[in-house]
Amino acid sequence: MRKTEINKRIILSFDQGTLLLNGVNQDQLPEMSSSNFWMWDTRTGAWRCDAIYYSAVSKSLCEKFGKDFSDEVMKPQSVSFSKINLPELRDEQKEALESWNRSGRRGQIIMPTGTGKTEVALAAMARVKTATLIAAPVRDLMYQWHRRILRAFDYDSGIVGDGLSDIKPITVTTYDSAYIHMAKMGAGFGLLIFDEEHHLPGKCRREAAILSTASMRLGLTATPQRSDDLHTDLDWLIGPVVYDMPFHHARGSTLADFDVVRIPVALTDSEQTTYDQCNRAIQNYIFTKRKEKPGYDWQDLCKESGKEPQARHVQKAYYLKQSIENRASEKLRVLEDIFRLHKGQQILVFAGSNRMAIEVSCRFLVPTILSHTRKRERLAVLDGFANGKFEVLVANRVLDEGVDVPEAKVAVIIGGQGSTRQAKQRLGRILRKTGSTRATLYEVVCEDTKEVHRSRKRRKSDAYERTIHRRV
Repeated sequence: MRKTEINKRIILSFDQGTLLLNGVNQDQLPEMSSSNFWMWDTRTGAWRCDAIYYSAVSKSLCEKFGKDFSDEVMKPQSVSFSKINLPELRDEQKEALESWNRSGRRGQIIMPTGTGKTEVALAAMARVKTATLIAAPVRDLMYQWHRRILRAFDYDSGIVGDGLSDIKPITVTTYDSAYIHMAKMGAGFGLLIFDEEHHLPGKCRREAAILSTASMRLGLTATPQRSDDLHTDLDWLIGPVVYDMPFHHARGSTLADFDVVRIPVALTDSEQTTYDQCNRAIQNYIFTKRKEKPGYDWQDLCKESGKEPQARHVQKAYYLKQSIENRASEKLRVLEDIFRLHKGQQILVFAGSNRMAIEVSCRFLVPTILSHTRKRERLAVLDGFANGKFEVLVANRVLDEGVDVPEAKVAVIIGGQGSTRQAKQRLGRILRKTGSTRATLYEVVCEDTKEVHRSRKRRKSDAYERTIHRRV
């Protein structure tokens, strides 16, 4: 169709996280794109698509209709930093940044914990100098990004989350706040940075990427894989993997070398008896159910627990069994020995439950950080650990990923999941290189329990390849 036959102006605008296209008939739409992402909105009498397609759509319409096309989507502001105080990037960081730049400034950078992914992202911000939104999985990381941006650029960035809604050209947020508020702030940012990007593909959190018009996107993680395989969607949501640094390339150079010491412990007689009783109750129930319904699993049991007393009883048995593994009394005795062995050194203790973390804290009079610990207390504890006021810091999952932990070269795992991601993240907490000092990771595991299986699964990560595992 010739331009002279178009009887009204073609307008593209941003509306509630989508693109709204007016002035195009249905028979014209396929001429602009081979994609089928457009949907007809009968309420507005216009075409809609998700904002993530903005770059391709705008370019296609401009080429097709020229001056008859009007792009009314808000454009990102240029950002001028009063100062840029960034450390000189190491070779691998430079390579990661250049790879992202060559890939159209869209893509994922995968680097082990402690190798400086944040510095790469800050360098990218300094290079593109455009309005940027940084999304992090938790509030702690959001505030950490705020502090890092303030230190690097002397820029007080906006915050969206934790009860705050202050949108600026440079803004930090959480994934949950991002997808909730993206309908109003999805246009106007030129760069999206997703820290710990493996959280993004979740059912709701992916909206933080889909509802944004940002043409430049950067994902950061040490462990992109997800058990549900949704990490494959990151290629669409962010861009392809542009740089992937194997763990062994960083070990001993960028990261400290380390030893893994596995310490098996036994349950007490009473703990073992209760554990075995719980195990039999669970196995008998599942076996009986699978006779009636092949494939019956844990999710089915949880669904039935609200209406079937026996299912609820078995569910309680499972949690009691897990509690015995996490809080075995022998673990506390071993922990005391490790504290004596490394007296004067900074030690991180990773528990398998909040209750165990609190128990360690009370037993040894050491601070703990949990998910519900208030911001002021959390900062005070981390500062105290950094300046040597506290030699031991106990946590459950809150320090697993992203959060900067003051320098420590000793970590003790007394509980946790079978996730290789969690294992990699916890190991990364003690691998920041300091001279030639080796790090030591202790893994205290209850023998003759499922914890042995979880320990083996954790150590399948490439971070543990060619590692000498000592058993004491």
